[in-house]
Amino acid sequence: MNEEALLARASEERERIFQRYERGRENLVGQIDPWEDPEFEDYHKTDRYGFIHDERLLHKTAPQKVNVEVEREKKWVKMLGSWDTPATREKLHRRIYKGIPNSLRIKIWCKLLNVNSMKSTNVGKYQEMLRLAKQWSTDVRQIDSDVNRQFREHQFYRERYSEKQCSLFNVLCAYSMYNSEVGYCQGMSGLAGVLLMYMDEEDAFWALAILLSDKKYAMHGLYVEGFPKLTRFLEHHDKILTKFMPKLKQHFDKFGLDAILYSLKWFFVCFVERVPFSLCLRVWDIYLLDGERVITAMAYTILKLHKKAIMKLNDMDLIVNYIQVKLHKDFGYEDDIVIHHLERSMDELKRAKIDYPGPPPPSELPQRQLGAFVEPDKKAKIGQRAENFSETEKQARATVILRREKAALELQELRVSQSDTVSDHSGVASGVRCEDSVSVLGSRRSLADTSVTSTADLSVFSSGRSHAPDNSLDTHSNISDDGTGSDGCGNCSLSVQWLPTAQSTPRATPYPPSASPSEDVVRIHVTYNPLASPSHLQPVSPSKYKYEHHKPVSLNFYTNGSNVPDNRIRIQVSSEELLTPIVDSGRIISPRYIDSHPGMYEYK
Repeated sequence: MNEEALLARASEERERIFQRYERGRENLVGQIDPWEDPEFEDYHKTDRYGFIHDERLLHKTAPQKVNVEVEREKKWVKMLGSWDTPATREKLHRRIYKGIPNSLRIKIWCKLLNVNSMKSTNVGKYQEMLRLAKQWSTDVRQIDSDVNRQFREHQFYRERYSEKQCSLFNVLCAYSMYNSEVGYCQGMSGLAGVLLMYMDEEDAFWALAILLSDKKYAMHGLYVEGFPKLTRFLEHHDKILTKFMPKLKQHFDKFGLDAILYSLKWFFVCFVERVPFSLCLRVWDIYLLDGERVITAMAYTILKLHKKAIMKLNDMDLIVNYIQVKLHKDFGYEDDIVIHHLERSMDELKRAKIDYPGPPPPSELPQRQLGAFVEPDKKAKIGQRAENFSETEKQARATVILRREKAALELQELRVSQSDTVSDHSGVASGVRCEDSVSVLGSRRSLADTSVTSTADLSVFSSGRSHAPDNSLDTHSNISDDGTGSDGCGNCSLSVQWLPTAQSTPRATPYPPSASPSEDVVRIHVTYNPLASPSHLQPVSPSKYKYEHHKPVSLNFYTNGSNVPDNRIRIQVSSEELLTPIVDSGRIISPRYIDSHPGMYEYK
C-alpha cells in the first residue's frame, strides 16, 4: 500500500474506535465479543471498593471500624469547610495518616491536587484536547486495547464500553494530545483508572496532568522516552537497601535480582496491583500529601516488613512472585500497622538524609508547552515501527547494562568473600536473567504494565518507541522491518519468542540430582512441541543422521557463510532412544536442509 492509502486506513481505524466509545454499550448489542466481558458471578464477591473476587470474602469490615470511619467523616466534613485555615493545615498530616474516609476521597483528593484551580484556569482545554485526539491521536489503538485490560475485575470497568471505560478512553486520548512528549504509556491507564474511581472525567484528566507535571510528583520522568526518573529512583532504592538492609541486598545480588524486576509498579503506578487495594489507597492519600518521597519510603517499608520471609526464598522467580503476587493477595499486616511503619520509615530515612531522591532534573520535566498541538509526522500517523534506537533510548539501555554489570561484580566479590565453591553456571543463569532488565527498557509502552515481572513473562524488545499496528500487551517486539531486531548500529539485541502458556519456560538448573555439587554441570530443559513445528519439517532420528552421513553434524556459528559470528545458541541432544531434533533458531534441521545449505553447516 502506498503512503496515502496507509494514512487513510489509520484515519478510518481511529474514527471507528472513537465511534464505538461514543455509541456506548447499549447501542453495540451483538457487536461485543464474549471474551471482552469477563464472567460475573455472585454479587456477594464484590468488596467495598468495587473489586470483584473469585471467592466469598473471608473478611468483612468490622463494626467498630465502620463506627470509627463514621466519626472521622464528621471531622473531615467540618475540616473541608475551613480548608485553607492554619488549623486545618496543622491537622491535615495527622488525619491523612489515619486514613481518609472512602466516601470523601473524591473531595479530598481534588483538594490535595488543587484540581479545581487547574480546571478553572484552563476552561475548555479538556474538550479541545479530546477533539484533537479524535482527529490526530496516534495512540488510539493502544489505548483501546489497554482500556479493556485495566481493572477487569472491577465493577466500573468490567463491561466493555461501559461508562467508566468510555471515560478512561477519553481521558487517556485527550492527555496523549495534551502532553506530546509522553503521548501515551501503558502505566498511565492504571493512574487514570484509579482517579476515575473517585472523580468525574474532566477532574481525572486534570489530576493526571498534575501528577505528571507538578514538581511535587513529577511523574512525567517515569513515562517520557528513556525513563530517566525510573533509573534515578532505582539507584536511590539501591542506596537505601545497601545502607539499611545490606544482608537483603546481598541476598538479591546472590540470585541476580535487580530492583527493576520487582519494583516497576511500585514506582510507575504508586503500588497499584502490588499491594491490597485498601492499602494502596492509604499510600495514595499520603503520596498526594507529601509527594514522591513516600514512594521510596514505602518500597523500603515493604521489604523491611517481609525481610525474613524473603531471605528464606532461594530462587529469583520465587522472590519476585512473593513480592509481586503474594503480597497483593495477602500482605500479612493490617493497613494501620503498615502505615505506622511507613511513617517511621520516612522519619528514619529523613534522619539519615536519604529520604529524598533529589529534585527532578530538567530531563524529567516537560520541555514542550503543555496543551499546544503538535501535528504527528507521517510515520506516527501510519503507525510504522521505529527502525533505530534514539540516543535517549541507547543511554537508557546502557544505564541498565551498567547496573547489571555492577550487580555481577558485587556477586563475584560476595562469592570470593564467602570462599565457597560455586560453579560458573550460577553466573550464567543470573546473567541471562538480568539481561531481561536490559530488554525491558526497549519499549516504554510495555514496561509499566508488566503484570508479573519474572523470567517467564518479561518481554524482550529490539527497538524503542513504536507505533506499530500490532500493539498487544507485553508481546509486541517492535523489531525493525527487516526482522533482524537491529538497533541501528549493527548490533543485534537479545530477542525472545513467546511460547504458548502450556509450555514451560526454558530453565537452567544447577546440576542433576545424581551429580556432585562441585561438578561444573548445567542441565538445560527445552520444551519441544512437534505440533507447533512447520508442517514441512519433521523431527529426524539421530540414528538416521548417522546412517546417512556417517559423521556427526557440526553447526557453525556463522550465518550465510560469512565470517561474522552471531550470538544464537544451538543445541543438539544425541540419543538413540528419542527422536530429538536439531533446532537452529526455531527451525528443525533435516538432512535435506543441511545438504541445501552447505555454507551454514559442515561435517566433521
